[in-house]
Amino acid sequence: MKALVTGAGGFVGRHLVARLRADGWDVAALTRTDVDLADPVAAATAVRAADPDIVFSLAAGRAKATAAERAATVQVNTSPWLVDALPDRCRAVIRLGSSTEYAAAPRPLGEDAALRPRGFFGATKAAGSLLLQAAAAERGVRAAVLRAFQVYGPGDHPTRLVPVVLAAARTGATVPLPARLSRRDWVWVGDVVDACVRAAQDQTLPNGTVLNIGTGVQTSTGELVAVAERVTGRPIATLPGAHPGRDWDTADWVADPSAAQRLLGWEPTVDLTEGLARTWAAS
Repeated sequence: MKALVTGAGGFVGRHLVARLRADGWDVAALTRTDVDLADPVAAATAVRAADPDIVFSLAAGRAKATAAERAATVQVNTSPWLVDALPDRCRAVIRLGSSTEYAAAPRPLGEDAALRPRGFFGATKAAGSLLLQAAAAERGVRAAVLRAFQVYGPGDHPTRLVPVVLAAARTGATVPLPARLSRRDWVWVGDVVDACVRAAQDQTLPNGTVLNIGTGVQTSTGELVAVAERVTGRPIATLPGAHPGRDWDTADWVADPSAAQRLLGWEPTVDLTEGLARTWAAS
């Protein structure tokens, strides 16, 4: 089959493209250097030219400093042009959503959790998920939204926590940490990619399905540093309170992944210790 991957130059996108090509897929990989997905005409033209059987919608914008940046982020994260641009033979669209679409809760988040997005990014991702479900249903195209929790692995952006922590193990730098307790459900990038591929191939998956992709285990920033010290065999200095934290930081942020296991036969295969060891070895 031919797959179109938007956001193919991003962290998860690069891993997905590599997996699909290794599995024998014909892949059209769209990056921000190929087309401006904030331009609906150019984006729709690129989708039609790719003529895919399956679309993996992974492109995501985060810029929000100006009105123009916010408008572009809305266009990229909602992709209102996508479904109408699909060829008639397209079988499915798999969207990589975000756990920031949900409200914070002191319990594992199921797919029925309230949508009360954390910050501007989460709001645009939630809007895009709802728009895709509605547009795909009207067009008769199978769609699924996979709300990934905290994805990590080799090739992640160097400013994110895991690359910063592992770089500190290598260089002796001090890692700034937020003052308040922050936990996240860390999920290995290869497991996220596997969920995407399974959702694309499973023609029995009901249209509009939403699945949470996480491990069901949450880890604080301090605990993650301790695991990284064991994995690398090196001390890692931290400075609590030196990082301002982020809008979506919370003491409880963990997935209930049981629906993905039930509907896709998917489950996480790499725990945090093994994942950090693999990331360290690849860096």
